[in-house]
Amino acid sequence: MLGAEIDSFYEGKEILLVTLLDGAIVFTADLIRNLSIRLRLDCIRVSSYGNSMDPETAPRILSSLKSEVQGKHVLLVDDILDTGNTMERVSQEVFSQSPASVHTCVFLDKPDRRQNNFRADWFGFAIPDEFVVGYGLDYAGQYRHLPYIATLKPSVYRQ
Repeated sequence: MLGAEIDSFYEGKEILLVTLLDGAIVFTADLIRNLSIRLRLDCIRVSSYGNSMDPETAPRILSSLKSEVQGKHVLLVDDILDTGNTMERVSQEVFSQSPASVHTCVFLDKPDRRQNNFRADWFGFAIPDEFVVGYGLDYAGQYRHLPYIATLKPSVYRQ
C-alpha cells in the first residue's frame, strides 16, 4: 500500500530515496521492492540513540550523502518517527542543499513521543509509546535480526 501511494505521488518523476542507517535498512529494502518509480538510492548515517532507550535531543549526522541533492525529489526513509528530532535534523540538512522537494516515509510512527510538530508524509503503522525492536530496529546494537517487531522487556534495559 505504501509503495502504491508513493508511486502515485511521484508518478513520472525520478526520486532520490535516502535511507537513514542503520535501523531503516530492512524497511527500505522492502519498500523499494514495492516501488515502480525510477529511483536512486543513497544512505545517511545518523546517531539518535546510541546505547540508550532515549533518543538524543540533537541527533548527529555521521556521514553525508554521496548524491547530488540540488533539484532532486528526495524521499527520506526511516524506521521509526519517535521524538521527531532525527527526521527534523536530517530534513534540515537536505533542505540546505536545495532539493526540488523533500518528503518522508517511516515504518513506525510513535506520535505520543513527539517533541516537535514533525509529521511523516507516509507511515506504515502508528504504535504506542513502547520500546520496540526487530525488523532492523535495535537496542544497543542487538535484535535487528528479528523478522518481527517486539516490545523490549524492561528487564533487558533496567540492568
